[in-house]
Amino acid sequence: METLSKHFESVYQKAKNYTETSIELYKLNAIDTTADIASALVLKFALVLVISIFTMFLNIAISLFIGNRIGNYYLGFLIVSIFYLIIALLIYLFNDVLIKTPITNLVISKLSKRRKTQNKAYNPEDNESLQK
Repeated sequence: METLSKHFESVYQKAKNYTETSIELYKLNAIDTTADIASALVLKFALVLVISIFTMFLNIAISLFIGNRIGNYYLGFLIVSIFYLIIALLIYLFNDVLIKTPITNLVISKLSKRRKTQNKAYNPEDNESLQK
């Protein structure tokens, strides 16, 4: 009877250790996935910031050029401003296609990439070949 209770205790300890290890693994995978998504979004944000600064200086140059050609600098800035108003309206109208869908796809692709590597089926033959 005593050996049976030791056997149950051993099984209980192994199950407890397995559960704790599995929980820790899921936590680490969640942290890794979150870090991957955050780094991808920060990279995209940095690129948008640099491109925005470049675009701002380019727009100032274009506004001054158009203003110089027309004869009034403020008209050059007005023309460029109207151009960006039209772009803002287009972005507002097509925001699902231009903003929401790409960000959603980015997050889903990062999450599913992790899931594919985690969902490999356990093959006992792989374990036997490692032991040899």
